[in-house]
Amino acid sequence: MSSNQDPPAPVAIKKRSKVPGVMVTQFVEIVPIGKTTPDFTRKPMPLTLQQGKKAIFKATVSGMPAPTVTWTRNKCEMNDPEKYKVRLDERSKEYILEILDVQPEQSDTYKCIVTNVLGEAISTAILNVIPVKAKKNGDNDDQGPQDFRSMLKKTVVKTKKKQLPPPKEGEVDPKLLELLLCAKKKDYEKICYDFGVTDFRWMLKRLNQLKKEREDEQAKVVEAVDEVKQIEVKPNGIAEFSVDMKLLDPNSTINLYKDGVMVPYSDDENAKHCLKKDGTKYTFSIKDLKPEDAGFYQLDVEDANVLTTDFKVPAVEFAAQLKDVKAIECEDAVFQCVLSTPLKRITWSSENGSLDNEDGYEITVSEDLLTHTLKVKNCAIKDTGTYYAIAGITSSKAALTVEADPNAQKGQTGDNSDSAGLEKGDAGTGDVGSGGKTDGEDGDGKDKNLLGDGNDSNIDDGTIKKSRNGPLVPDTTIDRSVQFVSGLSDTTANVGERVELSCKLSSDTAVGKWYKNGKLLTEEDGVTIIKDGACHRLILNCCSKEDAAVYSFEAEGRKSEATLTIEDPPKIYLDALGKFSQPVIIKAGETAEWKLPFSGGTPITIQWYKEDDELLPGLNVRIETSDTESQLRLGKCQRKDSGEVKIKLKNEYGTFEATSKLIVLDKPTAPQGPVDIMESAVTSVEFKWKPPKDNGGCPITSYTIERQQIGRNKWSNLGEFPGDNPSYKDSDVDPGRRYCYRIRAKNAEGISDYLQTEDIPAGVLRHPGPPTAPKVVSAFKDYINLTWCPPCDTGGTKIVGYNLEKNKKGTNYWSLVNQGGPIKDTKFSVKDVIEGAAYVFRVSAINLSGAGDPSIPCETVYARDPMKPPGKVTDLKLTSSSYTTFSLAWTKPKEIKEVQDEALGYFVEIRPIESLDWTRCNSTPITLTSYTVLGLKAMAPYWIRVIATNYGGDGEPQGFDNYFIAMPPPVRPKFSDRNMKTLMVVRLGYTVRLNICFEASPLPEITWLKDGLPLGKHVTVTNSDKGSQLLVPTSERTDSGIYTITVRNIVGHESFSVEVRVTDDPKPPGVVELIENTSGTVTLSWTPSPDEKRDNRLHYAVSKRDSFKRTWRTVADNLYNNRFTVIDILPGREYNFRVYAKNDMGHSVPCVSPPFQTKKDKEKFTVKIPETVSLDLQSPPSIIVPLKMRTAPQGYECCMSCAVKGDPAPRVTWYRNNLSLNTNTNYHITNVCGVCSLLILRVGAKDSGEYKVVLENKLGLVESSMTLNVRE
Repeated sequence: MSSNQDPPAPVAIKKRSKVPGVMVTQFVEIVPIGKTTPDFTRKPMPLTLQQGKKAIFKATVSGMPAPTVTWTRNKCEMNDPEKYKVRLDERSKEYILEILDVQPEQSDTYKCIVTNVLGEAISTAILNVIPVKAKKNGDNDDQGPQDFRSMLKKTVVKTKKKQLPPPKEGEVDPKLLELLLCAKKKDYEKICYDFGVTDFRWMLKRLNQLKKEREDEQAKVVEAVDEVKQIEVKPNGIAEFSVDMKLLDPNSTINLYKDGVMVPYSDDENAKHCLKKDGTKYTFSIKDLKPEDAGFYQLDVEDANVLTTDFKVPAVEFAAQLKDVKAIECEDAVFQCVLSTPLKRITWSSENGSLDNEDGYEITVSEDLLTHTLKVKNCAIKDTGTYYAIAGITSSKAALTVEADPNAQKGQTGDNSDSAGLEKGDAGTGDVGSGGKTDGEDGDGKDKNLLGDGNDSNIDDGTIKKSRNGPLVPDTTIDRSVQFVSGLSDTTANVGERVELSCKLSSDTAVGKWYKNGKLLTEEDGVTIIKDGACHRLILNCCSKEDAAVYSFEAEGRKSEATLTIEDPPKIYLDALGKFSQPVIIKAGETAEWKLPFSGGTPITIQWYKEDDELLPGLNVRIETSDTESQLRLGKCQRKDSGEVKIKLKNEYGTFEATSKLIVLDKPTAPQGPVDIMESAVTSVEFKWKPPKDNGGCPITSYTIERQQIGRNKWSNLGEFPGDNPSYKDSDVDPGRRYCYRIRAKNAEGISDYLQTEDIPAGVLRHPGPPTAPKVVSAFKDYINLTWCPPCDTGGTKIVGYNLEKNKKGTNYWSLVNQGGPIKDTKFSVKDVIEGAAYVFRVSAINLSGAGDPSIPCETVYARDPMKPPGKVTDLKLTSSSYTTFSLAWTKPKEIKEVQDEALGYFVEIRPIESLDWTRCNSTPITLTSYTVLGLKAMAPYWIRVIATNYGGDGEPQGFDNYFIAMPPPVRPKFSDRNMKTLMVVRLGYTVRLNICFEASPLPEITWLKDGLPLGKHVTVTNSDKGSQLLVPTSERTDSGIYTITVRNIVGHESFSVEVRVTDDPKPPGVVELIENTSGTVTLSWTPSPDEKRDNRLHYAVSKRDSFKRTWRTVADNLYNNRFTVIDILPGREYNFRVYAKNDMGHSVPCVSPPFQTKKDKEKFTVKIPETVSLDLQSPPSIIVPLKMRTAPQGYECCMSCAVKGDPAPRVTWYRNNLSLNTNTNYHITNVCGVCSLLILRVGAKDSGEYKVVLENKLGLVESSMTLNVRE
């Protein structure tokens, strides 16, 4: 090939980038293999900032060879490095343009140009600068209304913060991201656990990106943020959270928000919300905690967020409190509490601070989330103190007492304590101890650097990028109308499970193809491919390890891919699991055996447990394990070995546990005491006991009883008695003697040890205890009916009757009611009463020994006939209602003698219209004549009635003639936002979001129309009871139009329309031609912009610049034709013209005309030079600012200076006490620009005295002096 061959002609192929709003120009026809044209992966975004702020444009680019990035702006050059700083962030690979202290004249369109030898990519971003104008004193009121509005904006106090959006289905809760941004990496797992997220690795890349943006915001107001501590309730009942930060401006405003609303605080420690500052540490505290203090707290410095914390107050109480614990040194101490409501986590704390699952402590939670346990490992003497369990705003505390080990050698106690403390310190490093995890580890050594910055060039979201061998869609495709509404997602599945990958396109007619590792998939490959309209699904019915790959779906130039990960956790077949779960029953001394086959990915770690303690091979423990089976043998089992046996199988993919039970049969333990004496009469003794605590694994068949008379050595066998009744009555006793009994339990395995009773006397007097206080059943004017319960202590013999006594109010005398003998029953009717008198009664029990102590007196009762039930309530009305409540009010019924008595309370009842049963809303009568019914179902109809009641019973119900619907009073629909916009301009490809707020009752029907027609399928509408949102994820020009919302209910309807214009930056017009028809004018004509046909609001603007002023000035705007005549053209000047295309989004790149100039005849110019006069500028030295007397503290520096002048420059000499200092090295003397200075670095007492400076030149001499005083 000849070396003189001409190079190929350059080309300019326009391509559309994957990033909306970016245009790529390709310079060659064919891109070489392995090379790519430049492009943006993240384009710079438009900014709107206040004057004086810092503007930052960021862009990330791609291309091979590596492209160069340049920044320009439309209006002028960017040559001032102090105003414009361009740099490359090596860590994030971001090209950054920083504009310091932005001014209104810097409002412009900025371009980012990415270039290499194959092409060029251009992206634009608009910077809008809001001017800040301050009105000076004495200014006239001739400023425009715009200045007045800006003045009003400065007086607005920001009391609310934009709240986080609610969590959407399938997306990360924004609150979770905010908390992770402010938390330490070691707390990520704890925070994600509270939100139900078990694997957070997939969000780390996004989190690192958000964290970098947050740090850039914080850098504007804070030098550093460190030691962020989330909110925590302390043992003293105060909630605290803190942050260590150094402010750039000490006067910066610090704001505290709760759920988006500003919270006032003070530095008073007794205030509800208090801020304490200690150096650079800021601590916020909340006192007098209540459930309403729960919320999402955010701490801002100016507008930058530095701390976010979530304070939750669950409705929980302690069902079982902590109990004090005593432990011996080097033992473990366990604290345990039980909650009334399940909680995933509570706070454990000591007197020194909160405790974590490290540092020598182990925190566990039961499966039902009710029982929480704290174990203090290897206790030392210094662990003695108070420990707290805090759940929400309630707490429980207990004391730990650690005693020295009495068996330890003398002098070793301190060493052991120090060793224990050292172990607890090591456990906190994450290298030693149970539960310790280093940052980025998953506990098993995998996923190293998991919490890193994610800048590895070969790693993206934790997945290694693979080369693709399948067909590629050409990069030069221009029209890509198909979009992914939802793409593929990474999926993890187990071997044998059914896996489904799905995506959704914006078109129902689009056809795509599935690829596996770049290879085309068809039905013949054992997969199922389904197309359901715009949804495309790939199904693997029974996946295997070979199915793990990168799957992609391509359709009309669009591509989405995801990684399928196949895991093989341990598995056990159901029949083997059922056999294993059956309990193993053996006799004491025998061997128990378990076998369990399994399968799963190797290697599998197998652990056996008994009662949660791991079993290790030993003398009586044998464990045999193969690749498919594990066997456990426990030899010489004893009764205490009974319990739960568990096997735990674990590999890298998961964990499986199976449990069985071991039952060892043995003789029972001794019966339990104490022995209760039921009867101790003259001729018999009856007592009972408790069955054995452990029946040996089989039921108790009988009890063997022996007896011994006190004073004798012989035990006599009384025989065997049934095991279902642990009691015995001995009728062969002598009065006045004392007896002792031995009781043994018997089962199929043998006889237990004996339980020996205390001495039981026979025939000793024991009176019964007091019965319960009498209860009034009914009262009349002639008699009163009473009842009571027998005493708990019968005195050892049965109760034969009761004595009932009465006392008339106002007297101290108790009279016996049952004069005819004891009352046999536990109820009695007292007839010896006086009508209208008040009485109290008491009762005493009688056994064989006599009458016991009387009971507590009953309540006062009057001897009168019962009350009559009250009448109906009057003026019943419904005062207010909502979707869940009814508020009622009524008037008390009147009292009519001998017909209806006074009402003492009221019951409110409701009945759903579809039900026949009335439901009582209040279980106890209310005394007020108003009530609010809660818990109603929205829009459900109910019947309501009110019943008055008193001691005589319930009155007749009073209801309404009609039912009521649970809803607020009817409200005609109206739009509540007065600042709703009727016009919205959206850039092409951006999101269209219309939020309309309204008020209406009942819940309205909401309809959206576009230009009078129904909305398209790509438009999403979300409705609530207070508003509606219309969302277009990716806008097109066809989405332009008038959107109308109609809100309609039974009361009426209301409509509102918003005009939406979807447009883009206009393309520039064509070539500009200049024609001079008349002297002093020039006519411009140009070719229309390509966007003129599809944008009816496109117009043109013309600006000019002459060679005299050298500035551009707009001479015409809002031109809807392609021709304009410019007047006032002066001869002799050169003119340049620019033509812009403009629309609602902005203006285009200008089209520049050729220079235009007309000649001007010039007259001869003569310069007259005036005569020069010489000047003498010499002057004697003089002092402009003299020295001043100073008093300086000892040890600090001191500077003395004065301002001088003179020509020629005078010679300067310093003196102290008339001694020259010019050669003294202890003083630093300077003379810069007429300012003479003398600096003393460390002032001492010897430096006191008179200082003088002498200035001298050939024209004269001058001096100035001062006195320096040094104070200690």
